[in-house]
Amino acid sequence: MSTKHFDVVVLGTSLGALTAAALLARRSWRVLLLGHGARKPTYAYDNVVLARRPFTFLSASSPAWNRVLVELAQSQTFRRRLGSLDPMLQVLAPGLRLDVPPDADLFAREVEREFPAVPRAVEALYAELARSNALADAAFECDAVWPPGGFWERRETSSVVLTLPHLDPALDLLSEFPRESAFRAVVKAPARFASDLAGDALPPFALARLHGAWTRGVSYLKGGESELTAFLVERLRAHGGEVRLEDRASGLVVAGGKVKGVQIDGDETPVGATFVVSDLPTAPLLALARGFVAPQGDAPASVTVRENRFVMSLVVRPEGVPQPLATESFLLPAKGSVVHLHKAPGATPGTVLLVAEVLVAARASLACAREEVWLTLTEFLPFIEKHAIMCDSPHDGRPLWDFRTASARDPSVGPTSWGLHAQSIDRARLRASGGSLEAEAMVPRFHVTPTQFHGLAGEPLRTALGNVLVVGPTVLPALGQEGALLAAWGVARIITRTDRGKAKMLRDMWSKVEIS
Repeated sequence: MSTKHFDVVVLGTSLGALTAAALLARRSWRVLLLGHGARKPTYAYDNVVLARRPFTFLSASSPAWNRVLVELAQSQTFRRRLGSLDPMLQVLAPGLRLDVPPDADLFAREVEREFPAVPRAVEALYAELARSNALADAAFECDAVWPPGGFWERRETSSVVLTLPHLDPALDLLSEFPRESAFRAVVKAPARFASDLAGDALPPFALARLHGAWTRGVSYLKGGESELTAFLVERLRAHGGEVRLEDRASGLVVAGGKVKGVQIDGDETPVGATFVVSDLPTAPLLALARGFVAPQGDAPASVTVRENRFVMSLVVRPEGVPQPLATESFLLPAKGSVVHLHKAPGATPGTVLLVAEVLVAARASLACAREEVWLTLTEFLPFIEKHAIMCDSPHDGRPLWDFRTASARDPSVGPTSWGLHAQSIDRARLRASGGSLEAEAMVPRFHVTPTQFHGLAGEPLRTALGNVLVVGPTVLPALGQEGALLAAWGVARIITRTDRGKAKMLRDMWSKVEIS
């Protein structure tokens, strides 16, 4: 074993992993963060920026995030980084364009124009959403473990859960709307894309919470996901943490049923570790512990991948994008899948970077996924084909499409089945600027059987291997980003309580915060 030892080794750069690492470093634990193969949000070809995924910071208004900022002493500093979206989101369907602005009176006018038959039902719905989210805010401000594990955690968290509304899975929040009402899709589509739970039907509480996150003020960072990652990494380093984003763990060292170290790929000897925290699902995480056999017993739940997020980047000239198109929009075609369309920051000057995201079944073929997304985009944005510069997806392994040169209009190359002519660029030419030669794995969405913790949870924070914990989307998949923050807080709390000295220091620190 190496003479180098860390209290906590964190694997991954997701919001949950970074938050847990920053909190533990702030609490004087010696933390090592490994990127563990996480890819940057963007890559490029010929100096044109493309995106691997959209990023909307929905949890910026969450009390869970605010609690993290208070502990890191960054509330005011971080607030200056944020801007506000107006409109917060936009929904487009055949014959429909609904903007959701922050101003309640303007939103009422939008509803009156597009949904004149149900204005009272809409008003009642948002009054109920405001009430339920206020109760949820109060609950998530509590220092509790979500989801709870042991007896005392269950007792403590259950008393908080009793204050949450809409936990009955049979409840229909949209019961006042006719079954054929398009407003049902207005509520469900944004919430579905914000969740990591597969399927059309979200638990009522999750639906209320996630749609509320979209409609009570959406904040953005000018640098997008990269800026948030850089902020948390800087906080981790400021408190003495070590960061190795290019490295990954090739194995976990186990002795006596507990983790004792982490073997880093390329290092001769493993580093010692008292705890390991990861954003991986439990099964692939424990697969790193070679020779470890989990104790026999009934698993609390089966968490499987049922859907994935297919992402396509489209770079266009500004003339091809309608001025009223919002930063966050949802396209509901008459046929085909709903598309979440995001105008990403950091685009190459003189261009607009549109990132389209659709939800596909886990085993769905991606052979024509780009064409299907393209058809939906051109249905609502008819001028983008004329002004397209570049199109690519990191997920299908197909060549990048380049529309810029005259030869790119040659119908003998590139896709032509629907009138689009592009030059095919081999993926090998993308590797130098962050692209991949092979198709990259899509971000998964999970199905949990049987349902856990009122339909909100999946896997427990603790794994079968002692002192190995998870903070990824499998923990609270129904709640999306906020679920990752709650998981990170819970893991940090579990680890902190194993050291009475650090736990006392944390209590003293929060007493000073409360007094000040």
